[in-house]
Amino acid sequence: MIVRSRLSSWKLAYSLNMGIVCAISFWTMTYALASFVGKDSDLLGGMWSAVATLFVFRGSRDDSLSAGASRLVATGVSFALCLPYLWVFPFTILGLAALIGIGTLAMMFLGRQDDIVTTGITTVVVMVVAAISPTAAWQQPVLRLADTVVGVVIGVGGKWVASYLYFRTVGKRSP
Repeated sequence: MIVRSRLSSWKLAYSLNMGIVCAISFWTMTYALASFVGKDSDLLGGMWSAVATLFVFRGSRDDSLSAGASRLVATGVSFALCLPYLWVFPFTILGLAALIGIGTLAMMFLGRQDDIVTTGITTVVVMVVAAISPTAAWQQPVLRLADTVVGVVIGVGGKWVASYLYFRTVGKRSP
């Protein structure tokens, strides 16, 4: 069933704001990393930061803040698993499977079942990029953590600023 709803100023502002904060997030990481890493890692950092921004840019400020916390916990668990692994071992499919399984158990023990998928996605990306660039594979968890932190800060901050400006303009209380 197709549901058609009318275009409202809120929908237009939300869409525009999401695009702007994702672009800012991408730009920040591609230029912030430019002097430290190669072009491929630079673009990956921008993409990962923009994805983190998308994850946390929600309909309300409280939802954005909650999504940001979830994203940081999931990425933190992945970081804590992948970094020591990559200090010692190269990428293997068995290692990838083990890290996903351990990450899943960790999230269950933390009572964060809803964040298992995000932890797994982060782990897969980190490990596959480490396989593509095995020379300094241990750097991938560090870089993806930095990308996530920047994306979350820009996404949550952008949502708060955008909501404040929008509701100040239309004269309503913001959610």
